[in-house]
Amino acid sequence: MSRVLLVEDDQMMGQAVKVALLQAGYVVDLVDTAEDAEAALDTTSYDMIVLDINLPGKSGLDMVSGLRKRGKDIPVLALTARNTTKQKIEGLQAGADDYLVKPFDLEELLARLQALLRRSNGRITSHIRNGAITLDPDARTVQKNGKLIDLSAREFAVLAILMENIGKVLNKQEIEDKLYGWDIEIESNAVEVHISHLRKKLGEHAIKTIRGLGYIVEKIA
Repeated sequence: MSRVLLVEDDQMMGQAVKVALLQAGYVVDLVDTAEDAEAALDTTSYDMIVLDINLPGKSGLDMVSGLRKRGKDIPVLALTARNTTKQKIEGLQAGADDYLVKPFDLEELLARLQALLRRSNGRITSHIRNGAITLDPDARTVQKNGKLIDLSAREFAVLAILMENIGKVLNKQEIEDKLYGWDIEIESNAVEVHISHLRKKLGEHAIKTIRGLGYIVEKIA
């Protein structure tokens, strides 16, 4: 489950891309200026930025360049209406990881996002395997011992967050930050409920509670 910061000043384009990303299972926050994006990055942890290069005020190129100068290595997919080699080179040199020219097919956008996220997580394929459990973030499927496990969208998201961080303890707040966008009200015990359901479906030891710290999926050979 990945949280995406979408920076797009065209309202129709921004909403269309946001809906496509939400339907694909991403958590999405939409802003329309580089300044608002930088403010969001100061308070929220994102896995990916989808950024229009031609923004009002501070440009997308300047924003990306600033991120890289501060040592931020978050993947950036740049969007532009200008199909020129010069601008593509400028975008890549500024620090963008990939480039997509408008108008574009939403399926291509999703495919490029998936590829960038795999590379940023050090994976060649989309599958994440841990012991008997295999999770495919792209196909949004989970198997245990080769058998498909039926999970709700939120259960899948919680499991994906934990399995993308195998061996690392995540606290409740860190899980909620990746699970919910700004415009979603969070129930106080939502994470606990989802983890309880996952344990019933995958086994009590699939997710371990570290008292006072959070939750972990321990690495299994």
